[in-house]
Amino acid sequence: MKNKFIIFIVLLFGICINVQSQQSPLLSHYMFNGLLINPAYAGSKDYTSSTLMYRKQWTGIEGAPITYSGTIHGLIKNKKLGLGLSIQQDLIGITKETDIYSMLAYHLLIGAGKLSVGIQAGVSNFNSEVVKLTYWDPNDKVFDYNTFNSLLPNAGLGVYYYQPKFYAGLSAPFLLSYDKSQVGSLVTGTPLHHQVRRYFATAGAVFETEKALKFKPSFLIRYEENTPIQYDLNLNVLINDIFWIGASYRSQQAVILLFEYQLSKKLRLGYSYDYSIGELSNYNSGSHEIMLGYDFGFSVLKMKSPRYF
Repeated sequence: MKNKFIIFIVLLFGICINVQSQQSPLLSHYMFNGLLINPAYAGSKDYTSSTLMYRKQWTGIEGAPITYSGTIHGLIKNKKLGLGLSIQQDLIGITKETDIYSMLAYHLLIGAGKLSVGIQAGVSNFNSEVVKLTYWDPNDKVFDYNTFNSLLPNAGLGVYYYQPKFYAGLSAPFLLSYDKSQVGSLVTGTPLHHQVRRYFATAGAVFETEKALKFKPSFLIRYEENTPIQYDLNLNVLINDIFWIGASYRSQQAVILLFEYQLSKKLRLGYSYDYSIGELSNYNSGSHEIMLGYDFGFSVLKMKSPRYF
């Protein structure tokens, strides 16, 4: 077991520093908080909305990813500009990544919906404690450092069209790419953590029935440089405008079960479970994610039905 853990940590360490591979975890509740993938989502509601999330990935594998995420966004008084803030921390093996990004979006009324164009800017700070690794090549220059940091500024953009029962968006939240051969970190003289561009395309709709059920199919396509295109297929069902239950298929990675309960008009609680179907399925018992959301403002209390997106 100890040898498996050492190999797992070394692989993760290589992913973070040297190779172009998938980096950021994709939180399963993104379909209820588009700010996680698209800055143009900022201000897409008539009130201020905040969300806290916790994700423990691949339970049973020591050093597997753990993610903490907090977002808040809302419209300013003219109802055309949206502001947002996202803070996220990922713990993966010996590496801790902290992202702090602010968003600005402009919303334009088009027909029965609105088109939003958004930008984001901020920094990602990577910290790796190399001293925690067990390694076999003492001459590897990477291990000359007990710890090292990379402070990487980045920016992104997105477009988002939405109606009460339909949405679609395109985004590139991280446009800058860093690798070990580039000079770009605000911290120099140490190895440079690797960060790649990523792109998202998503859409969804809500269909009502004669019964107290509403169906919400959606999809997401994700691409990161030098990795295969990934996709999510989602179907969620809203029962009595209070309880969401859903399932997702994440290509070659997981089958996901999702639940969300509207505790009040302002407070909601969600949980999701990912069952791994890839090679790691033999070594973990799935991933768990908890979401807590709170909405501010008097307009929330006047709503006759919950927001679907």
